[in-house]
Amino acid sequence: MRNQTLVTEFILQGFSEHPQYQLPLFICFLSLYSVALIGNVLIILAITCNPGLHTPMYFFLLNLATMDIICTSSVMPKAMKGLVSVRNPISYGGCMAQLYFLTWSASSELLLLTVMAYDRYAAICHPLHYGNMMSKAFCSMLAAGVWALCACNTAIHTGLMTRLDFCGPNVITHFFCEVPPLLLLSCSSTYVNSVMIVLADAFYGILNFLMTIVSYGFIISSILKMRTTEGKKKAFSTCSSHLIVVCMYYTAVFYAYISPVSSYNPEKSKFAGVLYTMLSPTLNPLIYTLRNKEVKAALRKLFPFLKN
Repeated sequence: MRNQTLVTEFILQGFSEHPQYQLPLFICFLSLYSVALIGNVLIILAITCNPGLHTPMYFFLLNLATMDIICTSSVMPKAMKGLVSVRNPISYGGCMAQLYFLTWSASSELLLLTVMAYDRYAAICHPLHYGNMMSKAFCSMLAAGVWALCACNTAIHTGLMTRLDFCGPNVITHFFCEVPPLLLLSCSSTYVNSVMIVLADAFYGILNFLMTIVSYGFIISSILKMRTTEGKKKAFSTCSSHLIVVCMYYTAVFYAYISPVSSYNPEKSKFAGVLYTMLSPTLNPLIYTLRNKEVKAALRKLFPFLKN
């Protein structure tokens, strides 16, 4: 039976063990998903339609909004269906597709946050050379590199998953297809998958995090050296939104993934899943718009009725 998939569909457990919470959760998830979609689409429209926002920082923000839409859209429709259904099956192919798009967007966001930290480092620590350091061609190359690298990495992980045998049971203890619960369901060796997960955790979770910390170390050092209070306030305001998003996203990722597959906890993983597939995509546009006068001005220009 080697290399043969015996299970043709999986059952997403979701929150079926708490039936009394399913309706409130559905309303909550629908609200978060709607806000996430509307907020991120508005950011994309504001940046695309306003030439004044065609700068490196907003170019990366546009990419972040796109990743958030892919991330939450790959999970939420199926999760909400499960909250109003007695049974929530997903085909084997559908599960692998969901796993691919979720992992691609989530890992791309981690890498992009590091790129955005470097952008803020260049803007604050080397303002006179910022135009040369973050040229349009270089920014396009960075963004394309993030999408391509993460697409290749995700293809490897998804490909390794398709090589596994699933003989049953077929109940995934999550509200979407996720690597750890899938590995626990496999009836063949998952050693290679586990090694690749450790390598991915080391790169995305640890190396990226350290590079972001180093960037902000230089940024804070430069801000403290500024002589005027107004200069310090202005410099900090340009990176405070990004810092909030970084802290929020890495908290969810570390909580969910920096642990062995053998110690997988369904309740803990579901909570972390809500954080980075729903809460983060919902809060990102709010954080960047509420704290950013330029984005708010662009939205008012795009939608004049917002001026009232």
